[in-house]
Amino acid sequence: MIPDLEQTFRWYGPNDAATLQAISHTGATGIVNALHHIPTGEVWSLEEIQKRKAIIETGGFKWSVVESVNVHDSIKIGTADRDRYIGNYIETLKNLSAAGVTVVCYNFMPVLDWTRSDIDYRLQNGASALRFHAPAWRAFDLYILERPEATNEFTAEEQQEAKGYLDTLSADEITLLTNNMMAGLPGTKDVLTVEQFKGFLKRYADVNTAKLKANMAYFLQAIIPDAEKLGIKMCVHPDDPPFPIFGLPRIVSTEHDLNEVVNAAPSQSNGLTFCTGSLGARADNDLPGIVERLGQHFHFLHLRNVKREADGSFYEDSHLEGSTDMYAVMKALILEQQKRQAAGRTDITIPMRPDHGHKLLDDFNHDTFPGYSVIGRLKGLAELRGLELGIKRSL
Repeated sequence: MIPDLEQTFRWYGPNDAATLQAISHTGATGIVNALHHIPTGEVWSLEEIQKRKAIIETGGFKWSVVESVNVHDSIKIGTADRDRYIGNYIETLKNLSAAGVTVVCYNFMPVLDWTRSDIDYRLQNGASALRFHAPAWRAFDLYILERPEATNEFTAEEQQEAKGYLDTLSADEITLLTNNMMAGLPGTKDVLTVEQFKGFLKRYADVNTAKLKANMAYFLQAIIPDAEKLGIKMCVHPDDPPFPIFGLPRIVSTEHDLNEVVNAAPSQSNGLTFCTGSLGARADNDLPGIVERLGQHFHFLHLRNVKREADGSFYEDSHLEGSTDMYAVMKALILEQQKRQAAGRTDITIPMRPDHGHKLLDDFNHDTFPGYSVIGRLKGLAELRGLELGIKRSL
């Protein structure tokens, strides 16, 4: 019998309105967590890691995955001090390994971890979802951020549509849009100001796609030998959204990109986080096919669904609805588990979490991180659990 995927839930730490007690009602057994109070680039001490691990275990859970040990901008940009930050990263991996936490998710997105134009998009049933509205994004880029290069990146028709959209907004709505677009900082509800964001764009001015890929390869080739020795499984998260925004390159958006990542430093320790939401926002990504061809490199699964729209917009749909065939994805994942079992691998029980969730019912009474309400994710986990069981019983 193939063991079940490990059911996990993301928790943002002791200040998260989604408490461990609430999460214990969902059926999850593992927690996905990070030490967000430690600034990016600094070493996570063994003491701080053990302190957080003790809280998680006292709550009745296993600390299954670190999401994320964030990569410092100096590494992504390739500045002269990047080796110091890579050294700090390796020290953090050593301390995580010593504490027995060995799956580490990270991303290589410049500045923002995720970008949405609306974090309270109301569905027909009144539930609240996250949405990326393409005209709103273009309006922000062209007329609020006023990035000069944007006029060369959008068609005349797209610019006209964006201006028409902007003209419908009140001053308060423009402020809300600005805050939403600037809210994708890792592990915090803080938002950048437009001027702060312009400062980041200047730092990345000379970083094109080729350079960002080279800098990622440099990072991986530096850390993976140590990760191997430590038993750490690194797994990069795809870009969200999976295409360039604000002139910043995105290099983990397609199957070709994923292949380049694993080939940059070939090792079982250099793997992937398979996010069906991020990759599913592109119609040209064949998700079941990616599982079939690259599933051997998966160390962590984010299962969510998005509904794509013709103009490049998308919103978070229910986990079993939307543009991704979640049945086909889950079946491909179970077949990957079978391959691992036949090969004698020990990592058959892949950590999985229901990624994002609608705000439902009592969720509206809690100030949780965008996409990370309890009941909405509980619903998603229950649906995924049932789908997995049904497919396994049918094989």
